[in-house]
Formats: sequence, structure tokens, C-alpha cells
Amino acid sequence: MELDFERCYRAVSARDTRFDGQFFTAVRTTGIYCRPSCPAVTPKAKNVQFVATAAAAQQAGFRACRRCQPDATPGSPQWNINSDLASRAMRLISDGVVERGGVDSLANSLGYSTRQLTRVLSAEIGAGPLALARAHRAHTARTLIQTTTMSMTDIAYAAGFSSVRQFNDTVRDVFAVNPTTLRAEATRTKTLSSNGTVTLRLPYRQPLDRTWLEWFLRGHAVPGVESFDDRTYRRSLRLPHGHGIVGLRIEDGYVDTTLSLHDMRDLAPAVARVRRLLDLDADPEAVDTALSADPALAPNVAAHPGIRVVGNVDGTELLLRTMIGQQISLGAAATHTARLVEALGNRIEDPTGGTITRLFPDASAVAEHGHEVLTGPKARVGAIIGVADAIASGKIELHVARSAEDLERDLLALKGIGPWTARYVVMRLLADPDVLLDTDLVVRQGAEALGIPLTDTSRWAPWRSYVSMHLWNIALERRGL
Repeated sequence: MELDFERCYRAVSARDTRFDGQFFTAVRTTGIYCRPSCPAVTPKAKNVQFVATAAAAQQAGFRACRRCQPDATPGSPQWNINSDLASRAMRLISDGVVERGGVDSLANSLGYSTRQLTRVLSAEIGAGPLALARAHRAHTARTLIQTTTMSMTDIAYAAGFSSVRQFNDTVRDVFAVNPTTLRAEATRTKTLSSNGTVTLRLPYRQPLDRTWLEWFLRGHAVPGVESFDDRTYRRSLRLPHGHGIVGLRIEDGYVDTTLSLHDMRDLAPAVARVRRLLDLDADPEAVDTALSADPALAPNVAAHPGIRVVGNVDGTELLLRTMIGQQISLGAAATHTARLVEALGNRIEDPTGGTITRLFPDASAVAEHGHEVLTGPKARVGAIIGVADAIASGKIELHVARSAEDLERDLLALKGIGPWTARYVVMRLLADPDVLLDTDLVVRQGAEALGIPLTDTSRWAPWRSYVSMHLWNIALERRGL
């Protein structure tokens, strides 16, 4: 397998875990090979070579790094973060899958036996799924203890513990102090917490192009489900134990986040989805440094440092909204989607008395009643209903632990979904950083404006999703949007 040196070295320089399993770094001066995300000092380019498998590194005489344990990475050399088993498992653990359905549910979602999953996670991370879920609950509990005024009982259940006793024992085991001591030692100002509402600050790595994110959220907002007023984006959330409403305002260094939840056990999954939506875990400096090397892109990168790839909060909603919006304007898409939401979405109460009054319809509702609401070409309406039926019946699964290759293949097998839709959904659902939407009309207009051919794009790897955002932005700015 031929590996592009520049692409690989950029990923290693960023220590981006999204490339673990895709290739390995062999360092000639030390005789050690590592994962791209290894926390050790980045070796000089002249001292490294990249290989596709751990076996190839071993064959060449390199030994595995003890810090990142690259020999434990499961899967083939083509795998990226979304198909790396350990990483995909962690995404589902952060979404509360173990708390809701146990380890068996986690293993089934990943397509592995419970025994095999436990073995791989123990080798890869040093702990099994139960221990990882316990650590995630403990981290969530500490955050709530130190930054909110919630009662310890509420925190216990919000963090996913089955009892207050289990919560107390875990906090003592993990942090060596009891929950009340943790709170007493905290120096941060507590956030307001009452009636199921919590206000948090979600940090991100700077820079961040606030203008782009706000334009995207405002431009795609669907009445009833979303609103954007005075720099605050609000929307409803369909969560594992109920529903919620989130309000987001991007500030310098953090996102001011207010979550109103029907069930506080959904706090951790809601935060994880917000972070994915805004791409808050990206390393913008690594991305911008790489893309600035292209003279044609450099001016736009300098003008919009820290541009983000907007993710999603629900796979079903993302796919159906993408299909509804195909080949029509943003305004028309919002109108069609709002009509569907009003007719089929579950009604909820906005605690602020605002305009968030519905959840996006679930797939079964669209499959059963979509023909009564959706308008437009018969083939398109039929395709949307057919895809909704496939989701409702379990013929296709849309969650963050899918591999990009498998998800794209399954999407293309559905009637009415072409390559653009499949790649767009893969990019946003899986947070794939290396998807160039080269068939997108607006992306192509942005490329033409800069005189950039979209034939050989390897020089942008592994950050081509961010290139898509820059080219979109260039074309839209020229339209005055």
C-alpha cells in the first residue's frame, strides 16, 4: 500500500487520533514504530518512514512503542478513526450505550462478540468496556460536582450511575475523596442548575471561525426544531431517555451551553453531540498550517482561521434533511422540512417560552405518513420514504461508530442516494476530516474562483473536509451571503 508522506506527516504532527490504524510511523533513529497520535515528541521528517501495517514495521526491524502500543491497534491498514474498533467503541461509550444496554449492546453495535471487544479494548486502551464506562461516568460526575449546584443525588443519576451508593463508591475509588470534598475543593463559579436545566462552558482549541459556524447554523435552521437569534442557536434534541433543548452561544475560548433535559441521565450524551455538532475537538492549528502551504488557499485560511466542519446531533435527521434539500435552495429546504416537522414531529414544551416546539420526526413516522406531507417530484418523495423505512426497519444503521467505508456502501445501496449525498453524510455523521465534496456545485464554484483544479487533491490530505468548507465559504462570500 503506497502512503503519501506529506499527508502522513501532517497527521503525525497534529497527533490526531482520527488516523490511528490507517498507518504507522517508524522512526529510524530510535528503531521504534508508533501510532499517528503517539504523545511522544514528533520526530523530524528526515528520520521517519511510514508503513501500512504493524507487521510491516516489525518486518523492517522496528519495535512497538510502549507508550502508544501500536501493535494492539485492530483492523486493516485502510482503517481510519471511524473504523478503528477502540475509537468507535469510545464514541458509543460516551453516548451512554453501556449504561442503557450493557456491554452486549455495545458489542452488537460494533459487530463484535463481547469477549472479542473486551480483549481488544483491554489490549488497546488497558481497560475493558465496563471499566471505560465507569471512568466516563466518573468524569461526568466530577464535572457536575465542581461546576454546578446540582444535588449529589441528581448528579449520580445524571452521570449514569444506577444508585447513589455506586456513585459515592466510584468517586472515592477514582478520585480518592468523597463527592462533597470534591465540591468543597472546587474553585470555579457554579453554574445554574434547576428544573432539569444546566449551563456549561464547553471549551475548544483556538482559533475558531465563529462567522462560518454561525452562518451555517442560521442558514440551515428549520422553524420548530431550531432557531438562531442574537448569536444564540437553539434546537431540540432526541436523546436516549427523552428529549432536550440546547442553547449555544460561541464565545472566546468556549461555547456557552444551556441544556434543558427531560431526563438528566442524558446530560453526557447531549454534551458529546454538541461537541460533534460544532467540531469542538478539532486541532485548527494543524489544519490551518497544512492548508496554508497551498498558495491558492492561504489567503482564505488566513482570513478564516479555525474553520470547522459542522457535524450533527442525529443521524436520521441528517440523512433525511439532506435528501429533502437536494437540488433546492436553503430557504426551500427549510420550508419543506418545517412542514414535515409540524405535521409529524413530537410536540415538546420550550421551558423558556421560545419557538422550539417540536422534535424532528422519527424514521417510522416519516415512513408511514411522509407521503401525506412531502411534496415535490414523485421519485424524490418515494426515495425519502424508502430511506426512512430502511432506517426504521434496521436495514441501515446511522451512528457514530460506523466505518466510513461501510456506511458509504450502505447509503449508496439505497434508492435515491448518490455519491454526493453519501459522502456528505459520511463527513458530517462520522466527523471524517478527509472528505472532499468535489462534485458539489458550490464547492466547484469556490475552486473555480481560485483557479484550483479538483483533480489531484492529495496535497490537502488528510484535511480535505476542511478544504470543502473553505471552498464553500469562498463561493458564498462572492455571492454576498
